[in-house]
Amino acid sequence: MKIRTLIVDDEPLACERLRGFLAAEPSIEIVGECGNGTDAIATIRRETPDLVFLDMQMPGCNGLQVLAELSPDRRPAVIFATAHQEFAVDAFAVEAVDYLLKPFDRERLQQSLRRAEEHLARNRGGAKVPVAHQVASRSDRIAVKADGRLVFLQPEEILRLEAADNYVILHLATGRLMVRETMGALAARLGAERFVRINRSAIVQADQIREIQPAPYGDHTIVLRDGTRLPLSRSLRGQLSRFATSK
Repeated sequence: MKIRTLIVDDEPLACERLRGFLAAEPSIEIVGECGNGTDAIATIRRETPDLVFLDMQMPGCNGLQVLAELSPDRRPAVIFATAHQEFAVDAFAVEAVDYLLKPFDRERLQQSLRRAEEHLARNRGGAKVPVAHQVASRSDRIAVKADGRLVFLQPEEILRLEAADNYVILHLATGRLMVRETMGALAARLGAERFVRINRSAIVQADQIREIQPAPYGDHTIVLRDGTRLPLSRSLRGQLSRFATSK
C-alpha cells in the first residue's frame, strides 16, 4: 500500500526538490501540493493523506497552526521540512514524526520516510502510543545542530562531553558529534541530576563513572565504563560526593 503524501511549502524551488526526491521512492504517492497554511488545512481535510511534509513558516498560518486546526485523531503523519530550527521542540510536542532542517539530502529524507513508515504501521496495527506518553518521552530529548543537521538525542545516549576550542564534542555509544555550543549551555540542558563536570574540559554522565583512582601528587583520575581515563579537577572533586552512594 502506497503512502499518500501531501507537500506543503510556499517556496517553489523547495517543493520541486522535495517532489523530485519523493518521485524516486516507490512507496510514495504524491496526492497534492499547497503553498500556504490555509490551503493545507482544506486539502488535508479533503484528501486525508497518510503523510504531510509541512513547512513551518508560510503565508496564512504556520505549520503548528495548521495542525492545531485538525482533529488530533484525524491528523496525518507529519514531517516538518523547514529552515527554522527554533521550532523543533514545539514540533515534537505535537507528535511530528521528524524534523527536517533545510537543506537536506536524499539520505536524510529516506531516514525520515522510514520513521514515517514505522509510525503508520504502528497506527494501522492499532498499537498507537498514547499522546501523553509520546509528549513526555520526546520532551526529554535535546536538539543539537551538527554538520548542518538537527540531531535529537536522549540524554542517556551521551556518554561524555569534551571541550574543543569553540566546539563541544559529544561522545556517544554510536560515535561522536561536534556541535557549536558552549559546555555550560549544554550542561544546563542536560541537567545536573545526570551529568557532572570533572574538569574544565570534560563533563561526564554520572552513570558512566566506574572508578575514581588516586593519581600522583594528590590528584585523582576518573575511569569510565568504556575504559576512558580522565583527570578529576581538585576544585570539582566535591561534586561527585552526591553520587558516592550509588557508585
